[in-house]
Amino acid sequence: MKASTLRPLPWGDPGMTALGLGGAALAGLYTPTPEPQAHATLRAAWDAGLRYFDTAPYYGHTLGEHRMGAFLRECVRDEFVLSTKVGRLLRPDASVRPMDNGWAQPLPFRPHHDYSYDGVMRSFEDSLQRLGLERIDILLVHDIGRRTHGAGHDVHWSALTGGGGFRALEELRGDGRIRGFGLGVNEAEVVHDSMQEAKLDCTLLAGRYTLLEQDSLAVLDECARHGNAIVVGGPFNSGLLAGNGKFDYADAPADVLARSDALRAACAAFGVAVQAAALQFPLAHRACVTCLTGARSPQELEQNRAWFEQAIPASLWRALRSAGLIAEAAPCPGDPS
Repeated sequence: MKASTLRPLPWGDPGMTALGLGGAALAGLYTPTPEPQAHATLRAAWDAGLRYFDTAPYYGHTLGEHRMGAFLRECVRDEFVLSTKVGRLLRPDASVRPMDNGWAQPLPFRPHHDYSYDGVMRSFEDSLQRLGLERIDILLVHDIGRRTHGAGHDVHWSALTGGGGFRALEELRGDGRIRGFGLGVNEAEVVHDSMQEAKLDCTLLAGRYTLLEQDSLAVLDECARHGNAIVVGGPFNSGLLAGNGKFDYADAPADVLARSDALRAACAAFGVAVQAAALQFPLAHRACVTCLTGARSPQELEQNRAWFEQAIPASLWRALRSAGLIAEAAPCPGDPS
């Protein structure tokens, strides 16, 4: 499959390209990304045929939306799909310092969670202003979930449900200001819970359905049945499969490291980079429409594209299944439909 292959969305055209570009690295996650480099990366993605872009107010404390908007508003609007997120309002705060929340050079705004009706509407309007665009295609509820918020989850969940957050999203979709909405999360359970509350169109699920981890398979099957298109985020599991030793943004535990090493060795035996297998594997599931990567340079973007398009023998997938390195029920590229 080509990175530029268009994959259909539940609500119709335009589809998403099979490979998309996420905006966290462009906003300086952990390491500064100079403005010209961010622009060059976006240009490289466009020139490679990528037409799906994702960002969030939280990225760089609004820096990500500013950078992505500055590039995309020079492009033909109907030729790309853009998602951003709600759930945090960014308020001016002169006390913001480098590396706050992991952002190398954040702008002087402090994030405050707000999943209510008014919070979602305000976040949407603020994002339009920062992006400089007349519309946003997909709004994703950012980082909702018990694993993320711990003891504070019930308060935020109440704001999203009883407090009208989902109602605001339904209104925006209903009057055409957005094409669809869903979640942008790192945990699968809340996807199931949210589907009991609202009709989700599209969900960015990061790190939970990857070559390394398929515990969310039942949730993905549910999404496929109900038309909740999955954007696969974190295909390298916070970089572990790319070789940085991190898993879920922290040092990987020994058992996860061992599984990663086993996957790497198995792929190497077939002459395949584990990163190529990681980018291609999730899209075999019928719920998954695109794989989102976080390149911060044109070189990284081109490497991701090459991995995504690398030919992989069917025998590798069979070997991974036989070794118990991927779930028996997980579909693989090339499986009979």
